[in-house]
Amino acid sequence: MAKQAGVSHMTVSRVLNGHPNIRESTRERVLQAIDEMNYTRSSIARALATRRAMRIGVLVDSPVQYGPNSTLRALEGAARDAGYAISAFSVSDDDGMQIDSGVVDLVTQGVDALCVIAPRQSSLDLLGQQATGLPTVVVKSEAHPDMHTAGVDQCQGAKLAVSHLISLGHRRILHLAGPMDWYDARVREQGWRDALTAAELPVSDPAVGDWTSDFGYEYGSSLELGEATAIFAANDQMALGLIHGLSDRGIRVPDDVSVVGFDDLPDARHFLPPLTTVRQDFAALGALALQLIIAAIEGESTDEHDMIEPVLIVRRSTTAPRA
Repeated sequence: MAKQAGVSHMTVSRVLNGHPNIRESTRERVLQAIDEMNYTRSSIARALATRRAMRIGVLVDSPVQYGPNSTLRALEGAARDAGYAISAFSVSDDDGMQIDSGVVDLVTQGVDALCVIAPRQSSLDLLGQQATGLPTVVVKSEAHPDMHTAGVDQCQGAKLAVSHLISLGHRRILHLAGPMDWYDARVREQGWRDALTAAELPVSDPAVGDWTSDFGYEYGSSLELGEATAIFAANDQMALGLIHGLSDRGIRVPDDVSVVGFDDLPDARHFLPPLTTVRQDFAALGALALQLIIAAIEGESTDEHDMIEPVLIVRRSTTAPRA
């Protein structure tokens, strides 16, 4: 915050304490910086004492998606409780300039650390080319050789979904995957594949979607089920469109085919039928990510990779296949 105002930490302290020998123009600059960066008196005092900004920079990949958005909100809440502020920069496509601009934007705010939420392979590769010197935590379910990582166990979540279908008696289970540049999509696809292989069931090529309900609808509108009696969709939004597309063709869920999603959207319980899905605890994920970030800032030794277990939520979109 002192850097934002272009003054020393001592000058910030004097402004806060009403010191008389401060130029009015300097006082106004400091107060404007405080207002722009949403600092409270307690966070400023702590920043002055520790010589830290008490601010974490967050790069959010595709923030319109439910998972990244929910993770960001959870991290913001956990950071607020710990006396930290969040500066977020959204990355919405594969343009490397966005990554460069985001890193520059956050670093020039004097943040103490960086966090990357829901990265694609391409985004993380570009970020790796930036030498910020800041502690960095990545929110993803796979370990990373150069950064601390925190995430929900996506592979286990997919295995829970597929194992549930297998336990109901399904033997041909299709997968509507997310974009394969996304770490989460890749790991969910691997979990689906591993569960089928472990049960010695056939594995067909997955359909690769784009996370949207529109893609799920198109897939459901043209899908040839063959002997398949169940479909695991990589997120709830595609599952919603899938059910709609199947319904328009007179294919009933779950009577004719069972459908499982992933995420447990707030509205998933109100789908027709209510959706069986995998729930991610975003509040716990935000708290875990913040814990790793603060430990990295303070130079403490922590696990390089930590994960939260997902939970299967069974509703009425799955049932045993018809004989």
